[in-house]
Amino acid sequence: MKTWGNTAATLSIAALLFGIAGPAPGAATPAHAISTAAPVVAPVVVARYTFDTTTTGSTVVDDSGRGHTLTPSTARGGKVRLAERASGRAAAFPAKCSGKKCPHAVLQAPDAPDLNPGTGPVRFGATIRLRQHRAGSGQNIVQKGYSASGSQYKLQVDGAAGRPSCVVADNVVRGIHVARSDVAVTDGAWHRLECRRAGTALILLVDDVVHATATIPATLSVTNTVPLSIGGKGDGADNDQFHGSLDDVWIALG
Repeated sequence: MKTWGNTAATLSIAALLFGIAGPAPGAATPAHAISTAAPVVAPVVVARYTFDTTTTGSTVVDDSGRGHTLTPSTARGGKVRLAERASGRAAAFPAKCSGKKCPHAVLQAPDAPDLNPGTGPVRFGATIRLRQHRAGSGQNIVQKGYSASGSQYKLQVDGAAGRPSCVVADNVVRGIHVARSDVAVTDGAWHRLECRRAGTALILLVDDVVHATATIPATLSVTNTVPLSIGGKGDGADNDQFHGSLDDVWIALG
């Protein structure tokens, strides 16, 4: 994890992570700061999936109340199963497979304005379980858009090492920007993953601890008409299929 070399940097990262601003604890607060400080606005959850509530046809209810219902999209016999866990249920995706006829399955919700953050702050994450023998090339957990055409925000698990990463990209500010974890999450235990974009900062948290940061253009905008996709980018041949289990998937703006 990156070590911040001065007090100002430490305060800056703390403000971004915890939604706070101002002097360090115990420091004097100028009188004028009380009346001029901008109020802290909490992020607004625009989609949330606990997988504890389903409807007919195995669609998954959006627990945020905004109606971004997930629908399975599958190929070659792929399925998304609901698995029991102590705190409720989780979504289990197809096992790792080699060859050209591997089963594929994702969950998708149609595009909507509140799923597109533009240049504004966005947070998104999931609780995942992935075993070492199921790790491999990039596996997508949460994705909105494509990096090769248009714009994108994404949470994924990279390579055989099983390190998660956050990705943002657009087709105006060229380049794919990645904050990649320095720790793996393929031990078969449940791990909380979260991506945060605010201004020029892209931050990855693993189990509520910062494990990667990257600097991105402030003008980078994620706005597209592509569906929100959970567990992969689609049901096509090269879909970056996730091979583990997911719970508590969420997206928040602000």
